[in-house]
Amino acid sequence: MCGDSASTALLAEASWYPYWDRKDGACPACVQQNLLQTLLSKGDAALHEGIQAAWPLDAEAAFGVLPTRLRLHADPRFSGKGITIALVDAGFYPHPDLVQPRNRIRVWADATHDPVSVFRFAPEETPNWPDWDGARDWQWHGTMTSTVAAGNGFLSHGLYSGLAHAAELVLIQVRDAGGHISSASIHRALEWILKHGPELGIRIASLSVSGDPVSPLAGNVVDEAVAALVDAGISVVAAAGNDGQRTLLPPATAPRALTVGGIDDRNTFSHDEIALWHSNYGSASNEVPKPDLVAPSIWVAAPVLPSTSVAEEAQGLFVRRKQRDPVANGRIADLKLITPHYQHVEGTSFAAPIVASCIACLLEANPALTPLFVRDVLKDTAHLIPGADRERQGAGAVAPGQAVARALAERHSRDARPQDSPRLSPEGIVFSLHDHAASSVEVLGSWDSWRSPGIAAIPIETGYWQTPPMHLPAGRYTYKFLLDGQRWLDDPNNPRKTPDGLGSLNSVVVVPEEVHPGTSQGAGVSSMMATRIG
Repeated sequence: MCGDSASTALLAEASWYPYWDRKDGACPACVQQNLLQTLLSKGDAALHEGIQAAWPLDAEAAFGVLPTRLRLHADPRFSGKGITIALVDAGFYPHPDLVQPRNRIRVWADATHDPVSVFRFAPEETPNWPDWDGARDWQWHGTMTSTVAAGNGFLSHGLYSGLAHAAELVLIQVRDAGGHISSASIHRALEWILKHGPELGIRIASLSVSGDPVSPLAGNVVDEAVAALVDAGISVVAAAGNDGQRTLLPPATAPRALTVGGIDDRNTFSHDEIALWHSNYGSASNEVPKPDLVAPSIWVAAPVLPSTSVAEEAQGLFVRRKQRDPVANGRIADLKLITPHYQHVEGTSFAAPIVASCIACLLEANPALTPLFVRDVLKDTAHLIPGADRERQGAGAVAPGQAVARALAERHSRDARPQDSPRLSPEGIVFSLHDHAASSVEVLGSWDSWRSPGIAAIPIETGYWQTPPMHLPAGRYTYKFLLDGQRWLDDPNNPRKTPDGLGSLNSVVVVPEEVHPGTSQGAGVSSMMATRIG
């Protein structure tokens, strides 16, 4: 499929991959692409059967890691082409998976000081920036996150590529010379994206960093900058953190961000095997539970940072493995190596760019999607992890193939695009819901002791429901949607939630003493702020 000749060198390199030592002229990346085409044309069962027949990966093997696109059942027609992703991280390296055969790094910037230092590059350039080749440990992290999102697998002939392997990239460094990543640097990076995003075509910002601790009851400039980006049409994805604690730091605290926790799919395809990973969770602020979604955060293939001691050792280890050195396999396992160029990594730092890459594919499939539409599509197509607390998994595990299928089907007018729900104005409170499966929608809440029937929503157009304006006295209320008279649903466009006492969540709306046009409770705005921003 790739058109490359099955040279002796290529086939020898293919022997790095488990079980792939046959000389039938097909490289592993071509087999993956054929399997994904099988998924598209014949469904899951044929895909799984084909994998077992053509590529029986052993999930327990030290280097038997499934490629991300294959394990997530990605739609092979979409690769993030024409979409620009901004990644905010400690540091970066111009890895071949990003710059070969064509450079896709549009900008590298340093946001650790004001003004931001910016280097711009053309597709035919070989990008470099200050200390780009320093082989620093802290460059490893951003190199991993950027390639997990948008690497084309150049050093694996396309096998270990990200979902958005054709996307353009803006890389923003936020680690200062002292090794600290501050909220001030993250805020500066987000402000720069807001200012320059339109000219660069940035549609997604992915943040696998955390800033300084803040009080759960206080606002912070990072959360406010995230909200401004979402209002400007840029989806923001943030890693939840890796400690398994009920603790979140900016930007994972941002109500408008898609905060991503982790799962361990045990390097298999079966949903029955998936378990939660030890990622952070909790109520970030204003009753906003996080994470919103979960994604693979272990067994994720990513490049080894070139010119480091690990990269040098890896080259020798695979030579020794071929020579059947009994010690080599143990050391390869210790370093989590897959090939001399790739290793498997873990952390929500990698779950977040996976979600960002999925969004790039959604936007390629349907460029009209707004950040709220993107949130809707991702959460509606996610699959819940059986037995896992909703508080820790949000809407569930991201499903890129199903999300793209939904994005392709979404063709709404501007008037019926999702908005923050509920919306408060002098005319009253309006609740809205995007749901194609429902045939009736009503809103029930604590304002009248959950009396039935609730407020009937009207289909503005197919799949988009909205209630007429209603007036409520100042106060705090909980509510839910009731679909088809039998299925309860907390408001997916309102991040403010509270436990309902039955193992699920209610949505929360706070009506201030005075409401001005344009105020949105869905953004997690406090009543004081709601009064102030009119």
